[in-house]
Amino acid sequence: MSDVTPVVFVVDDDISVRESLELMIRFAGWQPRLFESAQAFLNEPRPLVPCCLVLDINLPDLSGLDLQASIAQDRRNMPIIFITGYGDIPRTVRALKAGAVEFLTKPFDDEVILNAMADALETSRAALDGEKNLHALRQAYQTLTPREQEIMAMVVSGRLNKVIASDLRISEITVKAHRGKVMRKMKARSLAQLVKMSALIMPEH
Repeated sequence: MSDVTPVVFVVDDDISVRESLELMIRFAGWQPRLFESAQAFLNEPRPLVPCCLVLDINLPDLSGLDLQASIAQDRRNMPIIFITGYGDIPRTVRALKAGAVEFLTKPFDDEVILNAMADALETSRAALDGEKNLHALRQAYQTLTPREQEIMAMVVSGRLNKVIASDLRISEITVKAHRGKVMRKMKARSLAQLVKMSALIMPEH
């Protein structure tokens, strides 16, 4: 994902702010996408590249805080940087508690907002990589046979091969063979790594 151009979304009803941020974003090497309202932004498809949202708290339709709430589940890999000309402590606290990564009052320093964007895009990149890895783990888990899934659950719970063999009434050699297949299919280099994988895809274990 390192060769993909990150996207910075800007939602602000002030055209001068949008134009100023557009120049800044392009200069930094990112792709700007500008909107004058929350609804216009919501009509945009969810991107599958590293991205962040620079969001004015005061908008003509939905407020910035309402927009933040509406995309909280669908766009969790899109960090939000709030900007406002009318900052106040209660709204700042509400925005940050809801997951905003920064809250800047206009006029803001160019370097400050550029650094905030860079940090937000790195957070987004890490989140997308995590989603991709989790998807690959779930796909690998689905390639296991029911018996292999059963043995994987017993292995990561700490049971020894001989105990598993006794519980399932099969030979210890058979357990070792299944265990080897589980490790190969899951691409786990160690038991510790398999345990970490199981924590992601098998929460009950």
